[in-house]
Amino acid sequence: MNSSKLRRQIAWEAARLMYSRQETEYFTAKKKAARQLCKGWVKPADLPSNVEVRDQVQLLARMFEGEARTDNLREMRLAALAMMRRLAPFRPRLIGSVLTGHIRQGSDIDLHLFSDTTEAVTHMLDQEGLRYVVERKQVRKLGAEQVFTHIHFSDGFQFELTLYAADQAHYVFKSSITGKGIERASIAELEQFLVHEYPDLDLAAAAAEAENKVDRFQVYESLLLPLENVKQPLKFHPEGDALYHSLQVFDHARDELAYDEEFLAAALLHDIGKAIDPQNHEAAAIEALDGFITERTAWLIEHHMLAHQLADGTLGARARRRLEQSEHFEDLTLLGECDRAGRQAGVEAPELEEALDYLRELGQMFG
Repeated sequence: MNSSKLRRQIAWEAARLMYSRQETEYFTAKKKAARQLCKGWVKPADLPSNVEVRDQVQLLARMFEGEARTDNLREMRLAALAMMRRLAPFRPRLIGSVLTGHIRQGSDIDLHLFSDTTEAVTHMLDQEGLRYVVERKQVRKLGAEQVFTHIHFSDGFQFELTLYAADQAHYVFKSSITGKGIERASIAELEQFLVHEYPDLDLAAAAAEAENKVDRFQVYESLLLPLENVKQPLKFHPEGDALYHSLQVFDHARDELAYDEEFLAAALLHDIGKAIDPQNHEAAAIEALDGFITERTAWLIEHHMLAHQLADGTLGARARRRLEQSEHFEDLTLLGECDRAGRQAGVEAPELEEALDYLRELGQMFG
C-alpha cells in the first residue's frame, strides 16, 4: 500500500474513533488506528497530521448530522456569548471548535478564564445556580509537568472552563492541532464575529434570548431529584423510591428505542408528579413540564397509567378505542411494559446525571 493511501486510511479510522468518542486525543487515536490497519509498526511520516484527522472528523459530522449541525453551531456560539458575559470579570476567551466551526456531536463550549483562585470562579457559578465539577489534570510536556484546572457544567450545552493565572490573559497559547497560536475571541471580538458570520441575525435579541433561555435539563433534574424521597407501596414497587424506579424505566426504554428522545423523556419523567400531587400525578407532571416537553412526550406521560389498565384487561372498551386512535398507541403500550419492568429491587440502574447527559446528547445530535 502506498504511503499516501495508508495516511488517508489512518486519518479516516482515527477520525471515526474520535467522532464515536472512543478516543479523545489526536495522538492516541492515530496510534490506535495505525495499529488496527497495519498490525505493526508504522513510520511516523505515514501518520496523518492532526489537521488531516480533524478534517475527516468534520466530514463525518456533516454526513451524520446534516443541516442540524449548522443550526446547532449558531446556537452554541450564542450560548457562549451569553456565558462569557456572565463570567466577564474573568476576561473569558472562546476557543476551540465552537469558534472555528469544527463542532461535532457532543462538542463542548470551551472557554479560557483568568483568575488567581479557582474559588472566585466557583463562587460566581454558585451564585448563578450552576452545578459543576472541578477537575485537575496533570499533563507532561517536554519533560515538564503542569496541572490544569478545568470546570465542567451544563447550561443548555456542555461547557468546559480552563483556568489560568490572571497575568496570562494576553499570553498566546499554541494549538495542539496546528502548532500555531490558538484562535480565540474575547466578548467584543465574538460579538463582531457573530455580526460578520450571521448578517441577518438580530444579535441583541438573539443574545438576550440565549441569556434568558432556561435549560430544560436543569428543569428535569429539579423535578426528578425529589422523587428520591417518594417511597412507594412495596406491593407494587418492591424497588423502593420513585427516582430509582424512574431510572430503571429509562434504562429499559433505552434498550428498546435508544435514539427516540421523546420516548426516553417520557420514560424518565413519567412519575415526576408523585412529588407534587400523588393523588393526580399525571396531571401534575404535565403542568410542571409545560413548555419543556413535546406534545408526544406529554401524551405518553398523561396516559401512562391507562397502559397498565390496558395490560391487565380493566380498561373499558370505549377508553381503549380512544387510545387506539392515537398514532402513539404502540409507544404507550411499550412504555407500560418498561414501567412494569422497572420495579426490581437491587438491580443496577443508571445515575440521574448519566440519564440526563444521554438525553442532552440526543437533543444536540438530532436538534
